[in-house]
Amino acid sequence: MPATTADALSLVTRTVSVAPLVLLSVADHYGRSAKGTRKRVVGVLLGENTGQNVRVSNSFAVPFEEDEKDPSVWFLDHNFIESMRDMFKKINAREKLVGWYHSGPKLRASDLEINELLKKYTPNPLLVIIDVQPKEVGVPTDAYFAVDEIKDDGTTTSRTFVHTPSIIEAEEAEEIGVEHLLRDIRDVAVGTLSTRITSQLQSLQGLHLRLRDIGQYLQKVLDHELPINHAILGNLQDVFNLLPNLSTPGTTAASRIDGAEQQIENSELARAMSVKTNDQLMAIYLSSLIRAITAFHDLIENKIQNRQQQEESESKKEQETSPSKNDKDATKKADEAVNGEQKDEEYTSKESSRKKPQ
Repeated sequence: MPATTADALSLVTRTVSVAPLVLLSVADHYGRSAKGTRKRVVGVLLGENTGQNVRVSNSFAVPFEEDEKDPSVWFLDHNFIESMRDMFKKINAREKLVGWYHSGPKLRASDLEINELLKKYTPNPLLVIIDVQPKEVGVPTDAYFAVDEIKDDGTTTSRTFVHTPSIIEAEEAEEIGVEHLLRDIRDVAVGTLSTRITSQLQSLQGLHLRLRDIGQYLQKVLDHELPINHAILGNLQDVFNLLPNLSTPGTTAASRIDGAEQQIENSELARAMSVKTNDQLMAIYLSSLIRAITAFHDLIENKIQNRQQQEESESKKEQETSPSKNDKDATKKADEAVNGEQKDEEYTSKESSRKKPQ
């Protein structure tokens, strides 16, 4: 287990990639075993560990029970783990046991003890918390490695988990299957502009939550509620160093005019950044406005075309129905003429029959 700051930083710089098949398996495991309850499900992760990157490609569920009132009381069937590991080794020898997972959504008190048990099968097991019911849009996985935390006051070390970044990465065959699944879920009526705006809004919300967590952590460190972690402070300092420094120190020029010394502020960099940012925002605003106006024009044109097509179809229907009406009227007039002639013949025959007896 890593015991130095360098080893801990090497774990932080690792990248953990989780296959979509693992997420589907965990969601199915939770739906069959613990849906509608406060219980969590536990399983084993299979994949490859190259030292720099960890690729999680498969998983299987493990019988697990724990006491909700006493977190220290739990049961994990390690005999089942050994039998399933041997079976998966026969199917794919490259997939080895790299760690374990549970449905979280956060770390529990017994996670370190379970992690120690899994060291029997892998030297440094990976823990991935997979949130099966995420409340926010984003990556539903959190990866951790167990380390020995060295305290500044010289006291004994304590075991803890260090967070490492994780991503969702699929192979080519998995990407095709995921695309087919998303094609059925994705709303086709939603345009690309609204999709981009939604993704940017979600990114800003995620950034806001991360900054809030950083602020809360630093405040707890200032209040002596949490010990100082130099690795975290170093990472924060690296992040702040990447930000542009607009508050450049001013340069003073000793130019005496009427006995007064004037200070000339060196604000050229800040002004250039502001002008460039405003120009970019103006270009984005104008392009969005033009795109919206074009979309409105297309909508109006489509409505006009639909109305014209509807009027043409109605006129065609009227033309088709009008000849039939004319035919009916002509037939009716012909019948009336025939009936009139018959009546005239009957009348003349009656008159002639009356005149014959005289």
